Amino acid sequence: MAGFLRGLWSYRNYIVIVLAPLLLLLLPLLSPTPQAKCGYVIILMALYWCTECIPLAVTALLPVILFPMMGIMDSNEVCIQYLKDSNMLFIGGLLVAIAVEHWNLHRRIALQVMLLVGVKPSLLMIGFMGTTAFLSMWISNTASTAMMLPIANAVLQQLCDTEANAEERDHNRSAAMDGQDNQALEMGDTKESQELRQRAIDMEVCDRSLEAELSRLKRERKYLNLTKGMSLGVCYAASIGGTATLTGTTPNVIMKGQIDELFPENGGIINFASWFGFAFPNMILMLILSWLWLQLIFLGFNFKKTFGCGTKNEADREAFQVIKDEYNKLGRMSFAEGCVLTIFTLLVLLWFTREPGFIPGWATVLFNKDKTYVTDGTVAIFMATLFFCIPSKLPRCCGRSEDGAPAEAPSPLLSWDVVHEKMPWNILLLLGGGFALAHGSEKSGLSLWLGESLVPLQSIPPFAISILMCLLVATFTECSSNTATTTLFLPILASMATAIKIHPLYVMFPCTIAASLAFMLPVATPPNAIAFSYGNLKVMDMAKAGLVLNIVGIITINIAINTWGVSMFQLNTFPSWANVTKAP
Repeated sequence: MAGFLRGLWSYRNYIVIVLAPLLLLLLPLLSPTPQAKCGYVIILMALYWCTECIPLAVTALLPVILFPMMGIMDSNEVCIQYLKDSNMLFIGGLLVAIAVEHWNLHRRIALQVMLLVGVKPSLLMIGFMGTTAFLSMWISNTASTAMMLPIANAVLQQLCDTEANAEERDHNRSAAMDGQDNQALEMGDTKESQELRQRAIDMEVCDRSLEAELSRLKRERKYLNLTKGMSLGVCYAASIGGTATLTGTTPNVIMKGQIDELFPENGGIINFASWFGFAFPNMILMLILSWLWLQLIFLGFNFKKTFGCGTKNEADREAFQVIKDEYNKLGRMSFAEGCVLTIFTLLVLLWFTREPGFIPGWATVLFNKDKTYVTDGTVAIFMATLFFCIPSKLPRCCGRSEDGAPAEAPSPLLSWDVVHEKMPWNILLLLGGGFALAHGSEKSGLSLWLGESLVPLQSIPPFAISILMCLLVATFTECSSNTATTTLFLPILASMATAIKIHPLYVMFPCTIAASLAFMLPVATPPNAIAFSYGNLKVMDMAKAGLVLNIVGIITINIAINTWGVSMFQLNTFPSWANVTKAP
């Protein structure tokens, strides 16, 4: 029997693939309405996404098969959802991130910041967390975590080794001085006195050895806690940092796409500048609170030890030298790095000034006079294209190779081979699958039905609804990808907001950020898994630290949405553009 169950478990994915669609088929058979058919597709995709019985990206392609077969949408209408403006924005952001990683610019930035903050434990932790969060705003959370953790481990190992060597030197010096004193005293002692003295020396040596062993255990415990705190700090900072920019993590782009799809008359309420204006202060607040919590549980609040109070011992100098040596290995900034940094800076400036909100942006003045022609996606693709047009070395017309022949032209900053290797194509399909689901829900009338079903929620205060939804999403995202979580929840939240006449952003914005608060389990996100493999962590360490941070994150998000969020997006009124749900 046990063998049969083990065999059944090994085939669980195939069982889910076959049984799930057959069992759920009762829904459209018993209620052959467009709403039930669309509900069938959404529930089936949710099961496949949660169990990962087939790859997530393949599940995202199911609307291409099922929506036309069920008469919800024709194939052309479904397929066009897979490459919309939001996808182009994401592709452009990813190309910039790939260029930054390819030329090691992110490593140079990280090491330069670490040289500025120093190596005292608390400063080191906030330095690594701040740097990781900044990098995660622009490159993938996984890449920033994978780059920062080895540097953190090398620095901590150097601190530990230096402290151990200093203690050993002190121990040897004390033993040598005691030996000299005893030798001088023994010259005038009787035999009986010498035996007593030898016995006392043996006891002193034993005590010193015990003291050295206790000191070693204390040092190892201290650096084990510091390593745990640093590893968790880096992986949490990666997730938190990704929430600050529109292209920082996939759920952010999904929300913009869903808002544009479900509420096409929103007037571009979500763009790079508006997202950053709301999410960046929230990210800073979450990062500081996370650092304080990790400081408390892993380091304590001994300011003299953890902050140093101006002291700098040999261990600090040697650990600082490790960072300096790593930075020196990079050499001077190359022409390619300078070009990538320039393009990256220009891209950010163009994103911020395209439509800042308080004044007309350059896109409004030059292109978008009567209609939105130029979007953040246009800017991202334009700047990303430059990586394929600019050479990686300063051109020299009269340059010669070693054999005297004319030198070949340098390669561009990015080649398609590099992009093909590093581009996460599966995420683009996941984005498209989410947009197809949202469009299908609207076309089939499922959104309208959901909205009408959720009308009784009008009696609950909006802030309570927001907190409850954030808790639900944050719990769900611990065992499901944040991309799948936002794809499933955002259309439902939009329908609910429309039904109970609250601003859609009031619930969609907090829940989108809450989808990135997967702090409790190693399998919740790739950064968590990387930290778990590096930091000698136990599941309970991550669960204990992550549970509090999940709650703290939900509280800070809801504080943000009810303070500066209300002012930025006029969330205390129901916008006219949100009242668009019509019967099919």
